[in-house]
Amino acid sequence: MIRIILIGYMGAGKTTIGKVLAREMGLEFYDLDNYIEDRFHQTIPDIFAQKGEEGFREVERKMLHEVAEFENVIISCGGGTPCFFDNMDYMNAQGETIFLDAPPPVLKEHLQMGKTVRPLIQGKSSEELIAYIETSLQKRLPYYQQAKHTLQIEVIHTKEQIKNYVEQIIGLI
Repeated sequence: MIRIILIGYMGAGKTTIGKVLAREMGLEFYDLDNYIEDRFHQTIPDIFAQKGEEGFREVERKMLHEVAEFENVIISCGGGTPCFFDNMDYMNAQGETIFLDAPPPVLKEHLQMGKTVRPLIQGKSSEELIAYIETSLQKRLPYYQQAKHTLQIEVIHTKEQIKNYVEQIIGLI
């Protein structure tokens, strides 16, 4: 039974790398945010707007406990998932946790390349974005660093880079 849980800041590449890793290993892939949206028939920004961050984190925790019971899966968590409740201890108990560790300039680049609407960074200028990333990453690092494994991430431009990260993850576990 295999259960790999990818954690890290938003824009670290958890979903991008996770999908390829799952395909490579013949496992199911679950993006926790997408799973929540499918189960609740609402977008993450809508859930945030309706329930506030605290309400969203409750929903997220319940859905984490649901999806982390599945077997032979790769799970990509939201950037804040490890930082609330006992989520990090729970994930470590459930499987192999891997922190995709990307420095702020890489995260900024990925977030600006991405097309996803992210409620926590919407409307921020480039300077505001890097400042926000640096501040919130500092708060989240103590949680991320509890992962069983850490993988350093650079700006992802090519499929070869993704494949390289996938091979590194397979080597870690």
